[in-house]
Amino acid sequence: MSEEVGAPMSPISAAGGHVPFLHEELCDRDSVPAKCKWPAAPSPPVPDNPQLQSRASLDSIIGEGCRIQVDNSINIIEKWKFKLEDVGIRVVIGGHDSPQPQGVGFAKNQAVIQSSGTYLCFLDSDDVMMPQRVRLQHEAAIQHPNSIIGCQVRREPLDSTERYTRWINNLTPGQLLTQVFTSHGPTVIMPTWFCSREWFCHVGKFDEGGKGVPEDLLFFYEHIRKGGGVFRVDQCLLQYRYHPQAATHSVLEGTIWNHRVRFLEDRALKHWTSFTIWNAGKQGRKLYRSLSTANQKKVAAFCDVDENKIAKGFYTYQESKERPKPQIPIQHFRDATPPFIICVKLDLTGGGFEENLATLHLKEGLDYHHFN
Repeated sequence: MSEEVGAPMSPISAAGGHVPFLHEELCDRDSVPAKCKWPAAPSPPVPDNPQLQSRASLDSIIGEGCRIQVDNSINIIEKWKFKLEDVGIRVVIGGHDSPQPQGVGFAKNQAVIQSSGTYLCFLDSDDVMMPQRVRLQHEAAIQHPNSIIGCQVRREPLDSTERYTRWINNLTPGQLLTQVFTSHGPTVIMPTWFCSREWFCHVGKFDEGGKGVPEDLLFFYEHIRKGGGVFRVDQCLLQYRYHPQAATHSVLEGTIWNHRVRFLEDRALKHWTSFTIWNAGKQGRKLYRSLSTANQKKVAAFCDVDENKIAKGFYTYQESKERPKPQIPIQHFRDATPPFIICVKLDLTGGGFEENLATLHLKEGLDYHHFN
């Protein structure tokens, strides 16, 4: 599903088929950021179980009061076409003739190809947006032209993924950029994204690898690599539904882990000559084993609060082909030397971990990064 701001009102229809690269079709590659050949931009659809709660999602668009473009399940959209157009919302219906699903990234890219609008406003088929979402995020995007704009959310059901929802809604402006390495993924979630089409073209298209590809995470990483910012409108502008059929559950944990490690190495570890891994347990050791050989050699120590782990004195990397096998010291966190890569989950210890970290008076993003 997609929404469009600033588009002409004449209807457009587009068929599916092969999606050309956005840089080739939409953008002038000689300019940075890329200048789009089309003057306006849409936001892409998300076809994960598109029949689920789509009626409420579409109804929420009518309540927005903006000129918007929608692209979703053809059967549902055709039923809603007249109702939407009656309130001035142009409907674009497209598809493809492949016998196999083309995936979430393909669907989003097709929505971009099929539309003409200056800004992209993303809305998943199973979510509901609140009135004024487009207006408020559009105002923020004007002030932050190279940023992905997000917003706060209300989870449905209310008791689902409580830690994750608190994290989404309560990150500070600085943490929107410093906490990009965590297992939670993008610091503003994809169903809340709003950005200029010009910046979208500069970053590039969504990965079209299909099922099992974390296309939103990969796009977010590329956005950060290209110097993009992250901004959140601190109002609840989206009802974010949880359901077990969501496409995100089809992505293997190992796939996401590998992308996260490579991003951490590229964005943080390459700037450090040595560092300490905070967590001598399972997650800390897993991170160590996943690092490149060059970055493994930068690990000065593990640190922990568990006296049993500290008493062991060191961790031996048994899988290493080196002789003798590498042995990394295990220290109490108060004795360890920053910078730290922290492999301890936030908001799980009743504030105990957070209190320990605060006693060191470190600066997030400089002295430590969370990788939990």
